[in-house]
Amino acid sequence: MANGDSEGNLTVPFGTIGKDDAYLAGGKGANLGELTRAGVRVPPGFVIRCDAYFRFIDGAGLRSRIDRLLAGLDPNDRAKLDPVAREVKQLIAGAPTPAWLVSPIATAYEKMGAGAVAVRSSATAEDLAEASFAGQQSTYLNVDGAAEVVRAVQNCWASLFEPQAIFYRARVGFDQSNVGMGVVVQRMVQAERSGVMFTINPVTNDGSSMVIEAVFGLGEAAVSGVVTPDMYVVDKASGVVLDRHVAGQERELVRRPSATGDEEQCQWAPVPFERRFRPKLSDEEAGELAATGRRIEEHFGCPQDIEWAWENESFWIVQSRPVTSRGL
Repeated sequence: MANGDSEGNLTVPFGTIGKDDAYLAGGKGANLGELTRAGVRVPPGFVIRCDAYFRFIDGAGLRSRIDRLLAGLDPNDRAKLDPVAREVKQLIAGAPTPAWLVSPIATAYEKMGAGAVAVRSSATAEDLAEASFAGQQSTYLNVDGAAEVVRAVQNCWASLFEPQAIFYRARVGFDQSNVGMGVVVQRMVQAERSGVMFTINPVTNDGSSMVIEAVFGLGEAAVSGVVTPDMYVVDKASGVVLDRHVAGQERELVRRPSATGDEEQCQWAPVPFERRFRPKLSDEEAGELAATGRRIEEHFGCPQDIEWAWENESFWIVQSRPVTSRGL
């Protein structure tokens, strides 16, 4: 378990936190720390603790203003929810960035080797066994430079108040004012292929099989629904592919060669015709992924929803969370 006060330890490396540390690292950060300590191949990184978020909004005098905006808000009334969410987000994103925040983030970023990173929201009420806020807060890819990382962290905090996040917290009974956010900063995997893996069949609820989805390029292409992924049903015990559906893919999400300032750091690129209709995974690769998924499920003791990426002839695990019902 990580320890230390919020003044001196606003950032914590993955290897110093575990699954019981969601209160200080958020759900995503705690799970990545747990995976790292378990020896799973996870891109290195660190977490800006939830303490920093609370210190930031208190120091900027935002807590009472946010509470007033949310007081009495009916989350089912989108006509009122959307403008309130937008105002709260602007308060957080537009507040001056204090020096006490910049220095530790810049130091941790340089210590991990700098370069391109993914900056991911990690709320305390996120990636839990009883509820999942997956995709409801922001992720920033291919962020390069300490100043850009700091800005992405502040924008992640603002995304804690996306309309769908406010709505979901109200729906499942989380106190809006007590939900904090850690932020994950993780070496960016420039994925040639990527996707998600469910260690239980999410359609049939069959625990003896796993489902792997795969696309060319960065996994956000599949998460956004823009690209239809390949699907592989794999026997959990043997790793044998039981069924597959290969989807042609005309474009992939990749890193933009030279992006600066507010320009998007990723771009869509055409998939060369000669590989457009190829399977994203061989049977051997699907079996290897399934073995990793089985190991992660056994470690956490419950079915997992896992994000993976392939770079330089190796699989990387970039996220894992319990499988939960997302229907609302």
